Amino acid sequence: MQLQKSTALITGGASGLGEATARLFVESGANVVVLDLNVAAGEKLQSEFPDKIKFVKTDVSSESDVQKAVDLALETFGFISIAVNCAGIAPARKIVGKADGIYGPHSFDLFEKTIKTNLIGTFNVMRLAAFAMEKNTPNDEGERGVIINTASVAAFDGQMGQVAYAASKGGIVSMTLPVARDLAKSGIRVMAIAPGLFETPLMLSLPEEARISLGQQIPFPSRLGRPSEYALLAKSIVENPMLNGEVIRLDGAIRMSPK
Repeated sequence: MQLQKSTALITGGASGLGEATARLFVESGANVVVLDLNVAAGEKLQSEFPDKIKFVKTDVSSESDVQKAVDLALETFGFISIAVNCAGIAPARKIVGKADGIYGPHSFDLFEKTIKTNLIGTFNVMRLAAFAMEKNTPNDEGERGVIINTASVAAFDGQMGQVAYAASKGGIVSMTLPVARDLAKSGIRVMAIAPGLFETPLMLSLPEEARISLGQQIPFPSRLGRPSEYALLAKSIVENPMLNGEVIRLDGAIRMSPK
């Protein structure tokens, strides 16, 4: 599938991996609807590309919010051919340990929120986007759409304090193949990217010395990944019709230590 004249939904598209993907897709000729809770960042991005990007404040775990974004994409651009799920949260909490100075079990509400945002939110966008994609006229390869989800190396190498995050990302990994099989008859491909240590807003909030130290743990290249490199892989997935039902680690060969 070509990005030229396509329409993409990108969740978490106002910053980090999602923003880099939105920018590259627009540069490659796509129209983009950005779904994000950060109104200031989303509106700023839309103002840079007023004819190519539309922003919708969206809670990805809300059926009505995501349906509103899908409807906007269809009304504005006529169809949806790509969905990229980058929205997510990454809390750090041990299953038993200290939180806010109090020793006890992992917060049930925090675990539930992480699963709801990362896993259920991804599922919610997939199902509504796929339903819209099924109405597309297939291209010469029989494709009607491409869905790209964001997992994490934590799905495979979850560290101490990542029980909620790893569970949510492991669920995304596990959904990839069955959803790809479900949608094969419709000509909709489903892939997942599992990034390692990347220069996301969370990472950029750390001191430079800490970021350099983390980057040096990566075999090669020994630095944090760049959001533009995630975007390049997303572009390659869209354009390669044989990529389907697989999770690609994008991590410089790192395997995370316990802590």
